[in-house]
Amino acid sequence: MHIKEKTKIDVKTEAKKRLFGQLLKDKGFVTEEQIKEALAIQKQKGGLLGDILISLHYVTNNQIMQALSEHMGLEVVDIETMEIPSEIIHLVPHAIAHLYHIIPIGMQDNILTIAQEDALNFETIDDLRLLLKHSIKSVLCNKNSVTRALEKYYPRKHESMEQLLSEFKGDASYTEAIKGEYIDIEELKKMADAAPVKKWVGLMFLDAVLNKASDIHFEAFEDGFRLRYRIDGMLHEKISPPKPLGIPITSRIKVISGMDISERKLPQDGRIQLNVGGKPIDLRVSTLPTKYGESIVMRLLNKTAVSLNLDTLGFTSEELEVMYQILNKPNGIILVTGPTGSGKTTTLYAALNYLNDIGTKIITTEDPVEYDVDGLIQVQINPSIGVNFASCLRAILRQDPDIILVGEIRDEESARIAIQASLTGHLVFSTLHTNDSPTTVTRLIDMEIKPYLIAATVEAVISQRLVRKICASCKEEYEPSEQSFMELNLTREDVAGKKFFRGKGCNNCNKTGYKGRMGIYEIMVMNNEIRRLIIEQSNTNVIRTAAKKNGMNTLRNCGLVAAYNGLTTLHEVARETILV
Repeated sequence: MHIKEKTKIDVKTEAKKRLFGQLLKDKGFVTEEQIKEALAIQKQKGGLLGDILISLHYVTNNQIMQALSEHMGLEVVDIETMEIPSEIIHLVPHAIAHLYHIIPIGMQDNILTIAQEDALNFETIDDLRLLLKHSIKSVLCNKNSVTRALEKYYPRKHESMEQLLSEFKGDASYTEAIKGEYIDIEELKKMADAAPVKKWVGLMFLDAVLNKASDIHFEAFEDGFRLRYRIDGMLHEKISPPKPLGIPITSRIKVISGMDISERKLPQDGRIQLNVGGKPIDLRVSTLPTKYGESIVMRLLNKTAVSLNLDTLGFTSEELEVMYQILNKPNGIILVTGPTGSGKTTTLYAALNYLNDIGTKIITTEDPVEYDVDGLIQVQINPSIGVNFASCLRAILRQDPDIILVGEIRDEESARIAIQASLTGHLVFSTLHTNDSPTTVTRLIDMEIKPYLIAATVEAVISQRLVRKICASCKEEYEPSEQSFMELNLTREDVAGKKFFRGKGCNNCNKTGYKGRMGIYEIMVMNNEIRRLIIEQSNTNVIRTAAKKNGMNTLRNCGLVAAYNGLTTLHEVARETILV
C-alpha cells in the first residue's frame, strides 16, 4: 500500500526521485527551476513528480515514459493493444489491483509481470511479492491506460472482507505463526509487517474508501475485536478479523501512523497518508487504552471526495443569495455552529473558496488542517508547544490578512482576539458548538464576552446539520404513519397535498435506503432589532422570534422543505432537529 513510512526504503525512494529529476534535466526536458518548483508542490501536496511536471505543462507523458524506461531499465508496454487472458487477470484479486493500481499481463516461470504507473514505488513490488506469493516483474505503462484497464478487467468488483477471512481460516501456517500474547516488541514489529496483516489493513482502508466511510473504528473486547465504519453519520458493523489477528493489526496501524508501538497504556495520536486507487487519503489516528486492549479510531479525510462549492452543499436558492450577501461584508464575524461531524469545516472552506482570489490574503488556523486549498495560508495548531488558537491569532494579525479563519472559538481569549480582529477591519470566520443560531449569543455571553461587542461584531450565525439523502436507486413514494407526523408536531392538514418518499433498500445503499448526505441550515443575519436585543441581554426565545421575523428559517423547517422536495425523509428530519 502506498503508505508514507520513514524507513530505509523511503530513503532509497527519495534518492531515486532526485535522480529521476536530474535525468529529466539532463535530457533537456526540464530546467533546474522547474524541478525545484515541482518538488516544492510534491512536498506540500504529495503526488508523483512526473504527474506534477505534466500538470505544470513542463513535460509530456511520452517524455516521462521515455525517461523512466531508461532510468529504471524497464520495458514500456501498451496494454490497450493487448487482450489479457482471464487466467492471468485472476492471479491478482480485484481489491489488490485497485489498491495498487496495477494490471497483470503475463506469467512465466512463476514470475508475474505487472504493468504499473509508478515505477519509483519500490514498496509496491515488495508488498505484491508477499501478497501474491510470486516473483514480480514490473513494466511501465501509461497512467490513463491502467485506469481504463482496471475498468475493463476489474469492473466495480472488489475482494470482500468475507473472502479474505475465509482465506485466513484456511491458512494453517498463518494461524500457527500468530499465536501468543505479543509482549516482545521485536515480535510485535515482525507480526505487524507480516503479509496477511498488511493485506488485511490495506483491504480495510480500501473497503472503507469504497463505502465512503468517514471513520473506521477498530475496538478491542474480551472475546475479540470489532470493526465498524461510520457511513453517512451512522455506524455499521463490518466483518471482524480473527481474534489472533487483532493485536498485529493494532500494531500495524500504530507503526504506519508513527506511534510508539511499545506504549499501550497511554492515548496516542498519529497520521497516515496513503494513496488508494490513485486518490490521496489522509487518516487522523487516535488510540485509547481500554480494559481489553487499545481502541483505535481513524478519521478519513478524502480531499477529492468533498466539494468545496457553496452551490453543492444543500443551500436553497434563497439561502445561497443570503450567503453571498453575508460573504461580501467588508468585516465582522461569521460563525458556523453545530455538533461535531455536522459539516461546519466544509461550509467554512466552501465560503473561503468563494472569497479566494489573488487580491485577498486569507489565513487559517486549524486543529487539524483538513483541506489543502491553493492560495490560503494555513496554520496547524500544536498546543503541546504552546501554539494555540489565541497565540496564532495574535501572530496572524501581524501578517496583514484580509480574511481570517479561526478553527474554533474555544474560550474567552480566542473569542476576544477574534472580536479585536473584526473591529480592526478583518472578516473573521469561526465555529462554535451550539444547538441553533440564537443560542450562540448566550454561549458567547457565557464566555464573558460583553453583549455590546457581540452586537457590534457578529454579522451572521449559520447553524447546520447533515441529513441522509434518499437513495436514488430505490426511492419510492409512501404514506408516513401518524407517529411520524407526531414526532414533528405535524397534522394531516399541515401536509395536505404533499408527497413523501423513502428508500426501499438496495445493494447500492447497503440496504439502508440512504446514499450520501446534504446540509440543512438556519441562517440568522443580524439587523438593528436583533443587535438591540443582544445588548439588552434578552433571552434566546425573544432573539429567535426576532430572527424569524427577519426571515430566518429554522433547522426543522429547512429539513421539512427537503423532505417535501423528496430529498430526505421525515425520520431524518426528526432525528437531526428539535422543535423551536
